[in-house]
Order: sequence, then structure tokens, then C-alpha cells
Amino acid sequence: MRRSYDLKISAKNLAISSVLASLYAVLVVTFAPFSFLPFQLRVADALLPLSIVFGVPAAYGLSIGCAVANYAGGLILFGGASVIDVTGGSVANFLACYLAWLIGRHGDIVRRFAATLVQTAVVTLIVGSYLWVLVGMPGSYNILGLELPGLLAVILGVAIGSVLAINVMGFMLEEAVRRALYVTDK
Repeated sequence: MRRSYDLKISAKNLAISSVLASLYAVLVVTFAPFSFLPFQLRVADALLPLSIVFGVPAAYGLSIGCAVANYAGGLILFGGASVIDVTGGSVANFLACYLAWLIGRHGDIVRRFAATLVQTAVVTLIVGSYLWVLVGMPGSYNILGLELPGLLAVILGVAIGSVLAINVMGFMLEEAVRRALYVTDK
């Protein structure tokens, strides 16, 4: 019996990777004004929890989609893409998806939600850290009258968007897809 996490190339796995890569890239570029900079809501990140259902092919697709999206978004918004953003975002997505799949693939709803929390932590720490470098390592940000250290402010900005995209929208999407495909808890 073949499982979704087999690393063999099959038509099904290639289709999963391709569809998710395309969806991710299109969503990031469509919502580009909200998808970039230190304070972001990346709607496409709602697709990340689907790796819990679809496994490693989803992790590959969402990583490739992120590379394409960050390259295209960099060209569209900033006139050039950053190698740090293209590779850093892809690595963050792959790690987040792979870890979530390991944690949530055979779990109940609590483990699956915990897997999305891990995704949020991974994306927030990796992306928040390199974005701070890309925006010139500001010493501090004044947010609503509160002076925050630059790195903390950028990480917080990414965290808020990630919680909304991954833990709220993404978890609901993952559960809906799971029910639609009749995937059972094991």
C-alpha cells in the first residue's frame, strides 16, 4: 500500500505539488501588498496546513510556490528579488510543512492544531529574522506608541499574520479538506 509520504514520483504526488505550488504563487502575487514587508498577512500561508493531509508532496509544492512567489513579488514590488527572501521563505515553508506532517499526520484534532502552531513558529522565526536583515536591521519600531526592539517588532509582525493565515484560515481549510476526502484519524 502506498502512502502519501512516499518519496516516489507518481502522477498523484506531482499533481499535488504542482497544484499547491501554483496556488501559493498566485495567492502571494494576487495579495502582494499584504504578502511582503515586516508586517504581513500572507493569505497563501493558509495552504501550509494541507501538508498534514497531503504529506511531503505538499511540502515540496508549497516550497517551490514560495520561491516563485518571492521572486515574482520581489520583481513586482521592489524591482528585484532577494536571494535571501527566495531561499529563506522556501526553506521556512519546507521545514514548517515537513514538521507539521510529522506531528499531525496520524493525530487527532489536537495534534493537528499543534502541528499548525509549529508551522507558525517556524515561519515566524525564520522569516521574521531574515526580514529584519532585509529591511536594514532597524534598532526599534514604534507601534501604537510602544517602542519595540526592531527584531522583536518584525517577528511580531510576521507572527500576527501567520496566526491568522495558518492557525485560523489554514486549520479550517485543512479540516474541511480532511472531511471532504474522508481522511480518518489514526
